[in-house]
Amino acid sequence: MHELLRDVAQRSARYLDGLAERSVFPDASALEGLDALAGPLPEDGASASEVIALLDQFGGPATVASTGGRYFGFVTGGTLPAALAANWLASAWDQNSFSSTSSPMGAAIERQAISWLVDVFGLPPGCGGALVTGATMANFTGLAAARHAVLEQAGWDVEANGLFGAPPITVVVSDEAHTVLFKVLGLLGLGRENVVRVPVDAQGRMRADAFPVIEGPAIVCLQAGNVNTGAFDPATELVDQAHASGAWVHVDGAFGMWATAAPERAHLMLGYADADSWAVDGHKWLNVPYDCGIALVRQPAALAAAMSINAAYLLQGGQPNPFDYTPEASRRMGGVEVWAALKSLGRSGVAELIERN
Repeated sequence: MHELLRDVAQRSARYLDGLAERSVFPDASALEGLDALAGPLPEDGASASEVIALLDQFGGPATVASTGGRYFGFVTGGTLPAALAANWLASAWDQNSFSSTSSPMGAAIERQAISWLVDVFGLPPGCGGALVTGATMANFTGLAAARHAVLEQAGWDVEANGLFGAPPITVVVSDEAHTVLFKVLGLLGLGRENVVRVPVDAQGRMRADAFPVIEGPAIVCLQAGNVNTGAFDPATELVDQAHASGAWVHVDGAFGMWATAAPERAHLMLGYADADSWAVDGHKWLNVPYDCGIALVRQPAALAAAMSINAAYLLQGGQPNPFDYTPEASRRMGGVEVWAALKSLGRSGVAELIERN
């Protein structure tokens, strides 16, 4: 095992050293090399060292150099050294970050990481949340809490009774809301097309003057960082309007919410801390390895009501368990990478990272 892991470390270092010289997208010969990894399942297995050598020889050249400094496709982060090393350590630990019983370390490091994230984003004390796989599941998690809360106010238990016969929920979105938001609305049974679309300005910001009159249970989805322009919806106006109607305000802030951490950009996030839930990515601007999404809520009890499970064999510790706040049960320990990234950067380092980028 020691020799194998040393070999992997050396091969990984060579891969990273070569990112500055290779093409960002694999060339034709590299893609053809993937055929060496195909074929029928062999009758007899290969040694672990042979497996790694094959992956390195034919897999590495066929990757996209997205963790290098010359990649500008999509909104994709690189990997901070401390986060990558923590990822390796977490893989060696192989913890099921399900509960404080299955992994005291996994549960504790996630709680600390979320506490630091709430601080970085300037959210109110008492906010809670969970680490998930990306912004899609972060939006799903936040909107599940929203669905619970607005229907509970209407006297309906959606977790017990479902949506059949439930009071209708008005969902308000920007005309340039990200496509994953509609996917999530479909997954939650709220409907991809059953939305009220608000017109936007030339930069893709939701127009406050076109905000609709809302009645009954409602969820308003704002965008902090339009994927096409980077623009932010005018939260200072919209959050107040939404709350005056009794609506829950959810923020899709996949990359834009990190502006809060940079003093020169923090004004873009004015008003967003008054929302009720927020979805952010760690594998974008925080530069932790894939995959890492962050779901945060003002009312942890609403999230627990939407996500918690219970069974006689699930031992309860003294601290909240991740399974009470996440869609997944069995899950990898992603909190250690977020913790390592924030610990290595500190507040000033996160600010510098955003400003420089």
